[in-house]
Amino acid sequence: MTALLAIWHAITAVALSMDYYTLGAAAVIALLAGLVLQSVKDILSVTVLALILFALAKIVLALVLTPHPDVHAVLASQWKTFVDLKMLTLVAYALFFFTVIAVVNAIRAAVR
Repeated sequence: MTALLAIWHAITAVALSMDYYTLGAAAVIALLAGLVLQSVKDILSVTVLALILFALAKIVLALVLTPHPDVHAVLASQWKTFVDLKMLTLVAYALFFFTVIAVVNAIRAAVR
């Protein structure tokens, strides 16, 4: 039970710690991934693809939102953040995207 509670706290920490730009990018990527999903059996691969796109979107956001970006410094900072990422946080991001993609796919299937 404590493992589930730790995952739940990680998910809420991920969801509540995002700024508006990051939350918007995550929402757009998850919504599009849910709309692109053809069948439920492909949800794991679509979730991994959404996580990769989210990582690229975070890099683009870091470059765009920095007033005078030094590209090398921004990329080095993003790589260090990725290397320091804890597995529990990665699982929280994956479950967050998995849930949103599944809900969007279910709504899309119900509307059809």
